[in-house]
Amino acid sequence: MPFAIPGLSPALARAAHQLGFEQATPIQALATPLAIGGADVLACAQTGSGKTAAFALPLLQRLQEGPAHTPRRTRALVLVPTRELAAQVGEVIRSLGQQLERRPKVAVLFGGVSINPQMLALRGGADVVVATPGRLLDLVAHNALRLDSVELLVLDEADRLLDLGFAEELRRVLWLLPPRRQNLFFSATIAPEVQALADTMMRDAVRVDAPAIAANEPAILQRVIQVDETRRTELLRHLIKDQGWEQVLVFVATRYAAQHVAWKLYKSGIFAAPFHGDLSQGARTQVLQEFKNGQWDVLLTTDLAARGIDIAQLPVVINYDLPRSAVAYVHRIGRTGRAGQSGLAVSFVCAASEAHFCLIEKRQHMSLPREQIAGFEPMEQEAPASAEPPGTGGIKGKRPSKKDKLRAQASGKPER
Repeated sequence: MPFAIPGLSPALARAAHQLGFEQATPIQALATPLAIGGADVLACAQTGSGKTAAFALPLLQRLQEGPAHTPRRTRALVLVPTRELAAQVGEVIRSLGQQLERRPKVAVLFGGVSINPQMLALRGGADVVVATPGRLLDLVAHNALRLDSVELLVLDEADRLLDLGFAEELRRVLWLLPPRRQNLFFSATIAPEVQALADTMMRDAVRVDAPAIAANEPAILQRVIQVDETRRTELLRHLIKDQGWEQVLVFVATRYAAQHVAWKLYKSGIFAAPFHGDLSQGARTQVLQEFKNGQWDVLLTTDLAARGIDIAQLPVVINYDLPRSAVAYVHRIGRTGRAGQSGLAVSFVCAASEAHFCLIEKRQHMSLPREQIAGFEPMEQEAPASAEPPGTGGIKGKRPSKKDKLRAQASGKPER
């Protein structure tokens, strides 16, 4: 059956079908018709559920229905939190647009690389801009583009865009946009700060919470293995070899840990590489593509890879260090089990981090059995309840942090 969504033009339906879209996912079936109709939409759906296409299709339809402009003016702006997600979203929009009679010009802008090629790419304008906030503001400051013609604003991974380092930049971008525009917010989780921002920016916004259905629900087996903190690398090496895992994404808390653990694994004969924000953009792009191609068995990463990265049929995710929050846990394990595929998510829990994982379980309304691997039985004693587990950045409490204050400023919500 051809790909079809109510209100979607036949040309875009054919374009989606030619790219392998067979049937609309729940988020596409619910959010896309509303967006095509011009409504402001706040959409929440699980990772790997097709959120990018859910906003890319109405975005392209809006461009097709409007008049052509020479020189081009930026009519659609998509803001994303990371370089990798910018490249991924830009590729989806370009691929769909290539099938259309009037092909839109898509500019993908992010930091970590020279600004000059991006300024050259913007000569003559661009119909769609996909950008991280910081680099977008840099290019505006260089008079490389204007945002006063934007008709459609998309925030992808909206809650991350209110994270530390993005809130003030997001506020500055919003000031540059025309007040009359359509707004689409998409994320796998809708934090209170995102809802507050939507309440201030959107006009009669429609909230869409896409349910998981059997055909799209990720079958992720979650395991929790107890191990002493000092033996985690040894256990990781043992599991990779014993289980025959050939593609593993391992989350650690710091850039140093990504480098250090990758080196230890490589030294023991496992092809492992680090992936973190200290690498140049060229190096990040290369190592991620090599991992997707199967040239690396293990990728050691910080939360840089926790959102937006799509690795087809990734079988295993390991939480070497626990994430700082329950929301980050959802995004991390969501790298596997995508688009209805099965996956495995393993968390290492030591004595000092047991209380933190219990908090994650409580906030995710789950309870997972603890396992011990023969030869790696833990010997450490459980830490006092008030201690912060190592490698998590601390447990978020009720007292507002600097990050919370920045989020509150961006959303217009008063600090607690």
